[in-house]
Amino acid sequence: MSAEYATFGLAPAMRAGGVLANGDYQVHRDFVDFIVDGRPLLFQLSDLDAVSPLASDVPPAIFTAQVRTLLLEAEAPLPGGRYVIYGCPECADLACGAVTAVIDKDGDDYIWRDFAWQTVEHADLDLNGYHGIGPFRFRGAEYRAALGSLLDGDAETPTARRRVLLIGARVALLAKLAAALRTIGIGADITHDVGDVPADELRAYGAVAFGRAIGEEQRAAVRRAFADAGADVAYVDGLAPIVPLLVAQIEHALDRSPVEQRRLTRLVAADGEAGVEVTSSCRVRLTAYRLDRLYRTHTHEVFDGILEPGRHRIALDAKAVKGESFVVARTSGSVLVESMAR
Repeated sequence: MSAEYATFGLAPAMRAGGVLANGDYQVHRDFVDFIVDGRPLLFQLSDLDAVSPLASDVPPAIFTAQVRTLLLEAEAPLPGGRYVIYGCPECADLACGAVTAVIDKDGDDYIWRDFAWQTVEHADLDLNGYHGIGPFRFRGAEYRAALGSLLDGDAETPTARRRVLLIGARVALLAKLAAALRTIGIGADITHDVGDVPADELRAYGAVAFGRAIGEEQRAAVRRAFADAGADVAYVDGLAPIVPLLVAQIEHALDRSPVEQRRLTRLVAADGEAGVEVTSSCRVRLTAYRLDRLYRTHTHEVFDGILEPGRHRIALDAKAVKGESFVVARTSGSVLVESMAR
């Protein structure tokens, strides 16, 4: 079986959760992605909203079993020696669709081949095969070292700190924000003072979000407390009292995937248009949020379509971005937020 060698690696990745403009919720998932020849394999699969089996929210025993399966230390879960490479981020049910592939060994090498989109027990390669992807031949030592590091604890596994500390003056808003975050799978706590919080509890948070009413002195005290605890957290300065907007800001802050391996890399908003940069073909949704003079929220879906790699300029409806307004750009794996510059 001939195939040129490809490099194999792993990297933390995220399926961005969020509160969508239509009121639906999208679950947050942290997982380990497969890096083939320096690029996430997921990016080669068009605009696919999916996660690998190596996800943070599966029990440790199942996570270990998934790793050992990819190492061919257990039988293939599907007929024909097929393995799930990416599955549904909401339920992981095969009926929702999954990317599968045959994994073989050839001497010391591992080979991934015959990629297909599968919704039933048996794959139809003629109808649903990814004919332009693979086969990939990986050197055994490199392949085993990457996956084995997940078992040894040497690699950055997807046990991201999906917990956020919310600090603000508007208790009702914080309660709504915490409820929204918990709905999409992110833990959230509300406090006004972290002075008496034990260091090990502070280290459990991945981000701290400040409301606009929190002054610099209080922010500095919070930062000192986390620094003294040795906690590496992301800090979010809330742009406006708009729950979906704040959720998007927090999702961006929790994204620990390497910047060079993200699909959505740039968002600017000025002069009635948005500038967006993507690294691979993907679906991008732009949503504008606006506060009127009575601090009522107005939401506008301004773009939803497939963008090719590169930079794009997208005109925004003038009604959507007048006054104090903000733009959220979202793909399946990442989200960016910007204030509309004037």
